[in-house]
Amino acid sequence: MNYQLPDFMSYKDKFSAEKFVEKISRIAKRAGSKLVYAALLLYYTLQSDQVSMKDKAIIIGALGYLISPLDVIPDAIPIAGLGDDLAVLVFVLNKVWGEISDDVREKAKAKLATWFDEDELKQADNLFKEAPDSDPV
Repeated sequence: MNYQLPDFMSYKDKFSAEKFVEKISRIAKRAGSKLVYAALLLYYTLQSDQVSMKDKAIIIGALGYLISPLDVIPDAIPIAGLGDDLAVLVFVLNKVWGEISDDVREKAKAKLATWFDEDELKQADNLFKEAPDSDPV
């Protein structure tokens, strides 16, 4: 099956920090640690002044897509509903991986630990089958 990513850049106007925090807090357990970790990595990377404007634009598009209730597969549909969101987040993570600092990774893991237990946290360690440049997440 060949999965095509939606035009997540059309969602860039949907992003706001407040909406992001509200959505992640609301869906964290249902979404799972992998999706939440991906979202947090992008969110904290967006806050860095070391990230290019081009990369910030695609991060905003991806996070706007996550926040929007009007995406390709509605989030209310069990399992599949958040699959498209995760695909978009992982796609963008692959694009900006070189700009994600260790500090951002630690910050995202620390926040993740407030919502998930140790077993659930382990699932986030395998965000990619193999991360870019063979640097495992």
